[in-house]
Parts: sequence; structure tokens; C-alpha cells
Amino acid sequence: MSFSLADARFQLVRALGLTRRGLASLRTRGLRATWQRVTAQLGVLAPPTQATLLAGDTGPFAPFTVPYADSPEVTIVIPMHGQLEQTLACLRAIAAHPPHAPVELVVVDDASPDATPDVLPRIVGLRVHTMPDNAGFIGACNAGAALANGRYLLFLNNDTVPQPGWLDALHATFARQRDVGIVGAQLLYPDGRLQESGAMLRRDGQAESRGRFDDAEHPQLRWCADVDYVSGAALMLPTALFRQLGGFDVRYTPAYYEDTDLAFRVREMGLRVLVQPDARVVHVEGASAGTDPTRGMKAAQVRNRDVFAERWREALATRPDDPVVAGRVPRAGTREVLIVDNLTPVPGRDSASLRLVNLMRLLHEAGVHVVFLPADRQHAGDATRALQALGIEVWYAPHVRGMARWMQIHGPRFTHVVLCRHYIAREFLPLARRCAPQATVLFDSIDLHYIREQRGADLADDAAMRRNALRTRALELDVVRRSDATLVVSPAEAEVLGRDAPDARVEVLSNLHEIAGAGLPFAQRHDLVFVGGFRHPPNADAVIWFVREVFPSIRARLPGVRFHCIGGDVSAAVGALAGVDGVVVHGHVPDIAPYMDGCRIAVAPLRFGAGVKGKVNLSMAHGQPVVATPCAAEGMHLRDGEDVLIVEAAADFADAVVRLYGDETVWSRLAAGGLDNVRIHFSLDAARATVERLFLDDGAAGTYGRPSRNSAAGRLTSR
Repeated sequence: MSFSLADARFQLVRALGLTRRGLASLRTRGLRATWQRVTAQLGVLAPPTQATLLAGDTGPFAPFTVPYADSPEVTIVIPMHGQLEQTLACLRAIAAHPPHAPVELVVVDDASPDATPDVLPRIVGLRVHTMPDNAGFIGACNAGAALANGRYLLFLNNDTVPQPGWLDALHATFARQRDVGIVGAQLLYPDGRLQESGAMLRRDGQAESRGRFDDAEHPQLRWCADVDYVSGAALMLPTALFRQLGGFDVRYTPAYYEDTDLAFRVREMGLRVLVQPDARVVHVEGASAGTDPTRGMKAAQVRNRDVFAERWREALATRPDDPVVAGRVPRAGTREVLIVDNLTPVPGRDSASLRLVNLMRLLHEAGVHVVFLPADRQHAGDATRALQALGIEVWYAPHVRGMARWMQIHGPRFTHVVLCRHYIAREFLPLARRCAPQATVLFDSIDLHYIREQRGADLADDAAMRRNALRTRALELDVVRRSDATLVVSPAEAEVLGRDAPDARVEVLSNLHEIAGAGLPFAQRHDLVFVGGFRHPPNADAVIWFVREVFPSIRARLPGVRFHCIGGDVSAAVGALAGVDGVVVHGHVPDIAPYMDGCRIAVAPLRFGAGVKGKVNLSMAHGQPVVATPCAAEGMHLRDGEDVLIVEAAADFADAVVRLYGDETVWSRLAAGGLDNVRIHFSLDAARATVERLFLDDGAAGTYGRPSRNSAAGRLTSR
């Protein structure tokens, strides 16, 4: 089947699915919310937007102040020899957009012949170290590093213009990634073209920049990747590690290959060398050292390549034949997993997104390379970039021109393909079987949609909704039967599939949460809170029912208590609740931690739904007791009166909230029990063994009927 025919078939199946879901959404969400969902799915596929590059300020000198901390986390070392105008532009860029991390700036004046000694001391907060004689780039860097007070060292060329957020992105990588030794920035030309996103080496030691002159937003160049080395033009590492290694090796004096050699020594210690494209630095290549390899300091590049190649001959012998192609995919032998979902996950939007991102984190921590493909092919802005900063390879338009073509090219890479939600799995299963026949296909149900729809239909007593639920049941169970394994979020749903699809392999992979801790004590907490996105019908129904049927009784007995309603995609019906005395409809809140740590009680008044309720997990992970309906507490290993209060009728729900609001003893018992419940059943540590068994245990994968094997030899990089 040709690419065009396969893509046409895929688009037809997708269009039919969107039409059916749109009609169902009209009945449950209404016209406005449905139209928003349709336009989001069928919107224009715009290329990712890149912030306008900050240009270097090369105007006349006037004194200014650079950031300075008495106890810096990071010491920025900037070597220079002349080129005062470039150095000032670099310092002004840092001063205009200071990093969040506390820093100190050390400029090493390597015997500059211009006005540098007179000008730099007039910059407030800048430490200036003057070399008595010109020592070259390596000598200047090592001298600056000896003066560093920061926990981390950041070497920065003076012919650079760091872009806003650059240093914090580098710094955060050490916490986000495992076994990190060095992190480097993505270097850009002043016109926005990519200079390099790290570099790879040929077997003779010749360096090949990843992506030179390419699109800086290309999916294969935009994720935080392991590379052979990163340029010393913008390179961060722990100060103690640099000193342990003896600094840059002086055998490469005056410059060139010292950064490459440092990277190899760091990797020899079992640590990784990463490029972080979230950290963007404009580099005027050659401004400080020239570009002619036969003259000046640049001439050392050719000589030092031979010195480096001789020292690292054995390591270079393992380098791939074509480092340019190899630099766009993980190293040979790396296990790769493809995950496909409808939209790019936004952890603050819904529990399914949080679970999916944390699953990617667990896989990444286990050494698996994760590729994420959103079915809408949209670049989701900050959400996409957040995944890329974690090391996830995310694809989007215009680099995905057709799903069939993309799967044909990249399918051989994957040992596993995870298809989220039954309607996405239905669309992608034929492509996965055809283009990735070696892969184990896992259907991630998120929650069993047909169970949720059946319960919603029963609550509404709606015949049309019941017919739609039966249709969803047939489609979802068909996907279950055609997949190698199905992931559900609770033992309760596993039991349902045990009855409805007895021959299917079903695995429980529940919600995944980090333990935030106990938050504020009882006396410092006030009010009630609900968290949940309102494009999900059970959430809208829950808060409307709570405000109408439960909250008036609570408010009558606790007149000062407010109900905070938090979640995006607020419908007109939910928005109207803001007119009720004591009800605050916040909509989407970027940081919900203050409400988790500061509100006394969370309520989960769901009357229908399926799966495990992330809102309950989230509150418990913050030590916030929950009053929940039986539907909200389903499948969560909860004990009424020990971890949670479970009530169903409106009057009972109000009584439970009022009683808990005033009883510190019961409140403290539920807070502790909830934290233990999340730690035991829903933490990342609790899920680690399951994830490793599903994705790393070849024996377990083989029981699905398809042997799991690495298909590194088939990797392709065309679009």
C-alpha cells in the first residue's frame, strides 16, 4: 500500500471517529464545548513558534549591574582577549534577563590589548581577574575556575548572547536527568539558524555539529540528548567534578578539543554528556578566534585533532560510520518506545496527562528512549518543550507530513508502541502492525470509556446515551482483543475486562504521583477545594451537584468557608456557579500547590466516571484529606474512616465535610493515611517494577505473543 493511500485510509478512519465523538460530545458537553474540541482537533497545523532572538547590545558603554550572589549556585566564567564590544554585549544580555539561580560572573581578562582593563571594573557585581600574560583560552578558563565559589561552573564564550532562561534550563537538567556530568546549550547563529545542538565525532576525531544550518525546532534536534561532546562556548558541569579532573587539559593549549577531551573524561567516569536545547545561546562563531584554520589560534584545531585522536583511539573506534545521521537518534542498542495520544499531555490539566508524563519519566530513567507522537500533530508550546527538556523526542507538523509515511520511516525503531485511548488505538493499530511488526503493542485505556459512558447514561436515564455507550463498548473491546496487552488504572477495571474480554492480557498501571508531603498543619488550612478539568463531563456534573445539593448545608453551618473550584475548560454552567455565595470558580490555575497545601479539605463528589481519580491522589499526596463518593474512591485501595471519608447522599456528604472540618484528630488520621496510600499504591517508586516488567523484561514481553527486540539497525531519519 502506498504512503498516500495508507494516509488517506488513516484520515478516513480518523474523520469517522472524530464525527462520532463529536456527536456524542454534543449530548454530554453541549455545542460550545464540542465546538472548542473540534476546532482544537482540526485547527491549522502551524509550525512551532520560536521567540525572537535577543540581539547583542553593542552600544556605547555606560556602567551597569550584573547579577551577583554572595553564595552562588553557579559561577559563570567568561574568558576574553580583546573584543571588548562582544564581551559587553554578552554581559548586558545576562544583566537584562538575570537567571533565577544565584550566580556570580567572573571575567578573565587574558591580557587584552584594548580598553578592557579600564571598562570592566566599572560594571557593578562583576569579578574581573586579569592575567599577567596571555595564557590562551584553556589557561584563562582554568584560572577563572580556580576562583569559582559556585556549586556549578558555566564556561561561556565572550562572543555569545545568552537568551532568556538559558542558564536555568542548563541548571535544571542536572536535577531532571540521571548521572549528568556535563550539559551544554544549543548554539544559534545570529540569524536564527542552528549552529549546533551538541556534536558527534568521526573515527578520526573530526567533529560534526548536530544540525548545522538546520531548523532549530526539528524534533530530532530539539530533545535533551546524549552527545559526544558540547562546545565550551556554553558548557556547565559541577565545580567539584571539574577540579577532580584537573580542569581543561593543557596539552591542547591554547585551545580546541579541550572541551571534547573533557567530555570523554567525564564519560569515562560513568557520567553523561547532554545537550539541552531549552538553553539557547547565540554564538558569533569565529569572532574570538577567527575562522581561518591556517592562522592564529584556529590553527591549533588541526593539530589538536591529531593529539585527541591519538589519546582516545580506542574510544573513537566505536564511533558510527556516519555521525551526522547517528546524532539524530539514540545510540545504537538503546531501547525505544513510541507513545501516541490524542493531544500533548499537560500535567496541570488532568490526571491522565500527569500519569503519562510520569510514565515517560520512569521509562527515561530506566534508560529507554521515548518518542511521543500527538495524533493532532500540533506543537503544544510549553507542554511540548517541557517534554523535550526531559529528553523525550516529540514530533509535530510540519515534520510529520502524514502518519503512514512517518510510521513507515520510524516504525522499525521501536520495541514497544503504546496507543492511548481506544479511539486513537483504533486509528493507529493497523499502522503499528504494518510498520512496526517487531513491536509489542500496548493499549493504554486511560480509563475504560464505555464504563464511564454507561454510568453517565444511567444517571441521566438517557436512551441515546445508552446506545452510544454500547457502541463505545464494542469499539473499545475490539481494541483490547487486537492489542498485545491492555493497561488499566485499577484492579476494578481489570476485573471488568476479565469478564468482558477474558482472553485478553490486562495489566494494571495506575496513576503516578510524586509525594509532595504534609503541607500546612490543620490550624493554618482553610476552605474546600475541587480540582478537575471541565471538558470531562463527570467533573462538571460533580461540581454542579455539589454546589446545588451539598454546599448550601455546609455554608449554613460553616458560614466563612469558601469552595474553590479549579480546572480548565470551564463551561457556562460551571462558570455560573461563581454567582453562588462562597463559591470561587478559578478556572485553570498554573500552580495549584498553594490550594493543595492550604485548603483544609478536598471534595470529590463524582456521581459517575471510571478509572482512578487523579484529583483524589493529588490531594492525598499533599496531605490533604478527602471526602469522596463511592465512585470517586473506586479502585484506590482506600479505607473509609482511615484514608478517606466515603459518602454518597447529599446530606451525608455535607455532614461528613462539616464534621471533618472541625475535628483535627480525624483530619490528621486521614491526612497520614492518604499519604501512605499514595506512597504504597500510586507513587513513581510503586510503579517502577511494573514499568520495568512491561517494557524491559523480554521474557514478559514475549508472553504477549510478540518477542520484544531492539531494532536499531532499521533506524531512519528522513521525514
